[in-house]
Amino acid sequence: MRLPLLAALALPAFAFADAPKPNVVVLLCDDLGYGDLACFDHPKIKTPNLDKVAADGAKLTACYAGQSVCSPSRAALMTGRNPNRYGVRDWIPLDSGIFLPTTEVTVAARLKVAGYRTALCGKWHLNSKFNGREPTPGDHGFDHWFATQNNAGPSHQDPTNFVRNGKRVGPLKGHSTTLIMDEALGFIRDNKDKPFCVFLTFHATHEPVATPAAFTDLYKDVPDPLVRDYYGSVSLVDHEVGRLTKFLDDEKLSANTLVLFTSDNGPETHLRYKKAERSHGSPGPLRGMKLHLSEGGIRVPGIARWPGKIKPGQVIDEPVGFVDLMPTLCAMAGTAAPADRPLDGADVSPLLLDGKKPDRKVPLYWQYDKAIGDTTPVWTVAIRRGDFKLLADAKLEKFALYDLKADIGEKTDLAADPKHAERLKAMTAELRAMHADVNGGK
Repeated sequence: MRLPLLAALALPAFAFADAPKPNVVVLLCDDLGYGDLACFDHPKIKTPNLDKVAADGAKLTACYAGQSVCSPSRAALMTGRNPNRYGVRDWIPLDSGIFLPTTEVTVAARLKVAGYRTALCGKWHLNSKFNGREPTPGDHGFDHWFATQNNAGPSHQDPTNFVRNGKRVGPLKGHSTTLIMDEALGFIRDNKDKPFCVFLTFHATHEPVATPAAFTDLYKDVPDPLVRDYYGSVSLVDHEVGRLTKFLDDEKLSANTLVLFTSDNGPETHLRYKKAERSHGSPGPLRGMKLHLSEGGIRVPGIARWPGKIKPGQVIDEPVGFVDLMPTLCAMAGTAAPADRPLDGADVSPLLLDGKKPDRKVPLYWQYDKAIGDTTPVWTVAIRRGDFKLLADAKLEKFALYDLKADIGEKTDLAADPKHAERLKAMTAELRAMHADVNGGK
């Protein structure tokens, strides 16, 4: 089975051609779980600003990260392509020599061509060093960048490892979450007369968590100080999102600004930090966590706000993924997505603006060769098509099938159910074709 090449479609771009180019702000948390926001039913964590963003726009309840671990998920968000296609298969260790190749076209680069001013503030993690020998955000279409290679260090509080446009800055005073927002708001203030696209890639809630007392004090009734730290880190992110939305409102930018909020993968697994035991994120009703290809590893909270364009108070349960960002933003900006390579996403602007299902040519696909899980065999490949998800082992010999609309917790495997034999056959063929295509070096 030969998969279609997803070229740029002219019609979505023409649909936005006569309108002002929308500003875009992408807010990306690190290791925030599907169940970690009040508007996604966390019983304790307070997120009033994000709750309001969701009420003013749409809550995306089937939002999928690009991978169940950091670097490849971010690569998918930037390129609209599965990261296995170009060798970003796992998180990128310091000095490993792995990076997002400059042959890949990012959404920032495409919007820059369309006349946007572009910035990245926060965690990059798409190279292994910031020493000028590997591509930086500036080499991938960002006019301005204020970033760390991986985590803020030695702590989220008072970090010393930020680099601004190739020059080291610091040591800095303050929390990285606030410092990132300060930088982003300054960039927007200086560029508000042009269309802008800003990626705010928070280090929170990645371990080890360091949270100011003003936010841990919100949870004085929680006995465990490490849990208070985690809950407070989410509330700090929420506070900074409130600063952003107030700024956009005060500057009269909200009406033409699309704000997207999500997380790079599911919550950290407790076993990864045995000494500190500081992993307290929640997958909510989902099975699994970070590093898993079950839903808890890849399904993440999603929120979209664009006053006057996205109908407020919506709950959208149609699947959307990180790979959809490239074709969607290119359509909204009236520019072409890359047509010389396979894209794995779809333009979901009709879904956000009009409630119409996207024209998804290929299923959402994940492959993480180092995945962990609570099954034997461990599932390392997955696709979602409509309401159904198929998981496979590394040899593509064993499978599990779930109806996620009826079974969000993946409790009932339908692979052996005769009623789903044809579906299993079709999805197995599609998964194998995607696997061959993604691993074929295209």
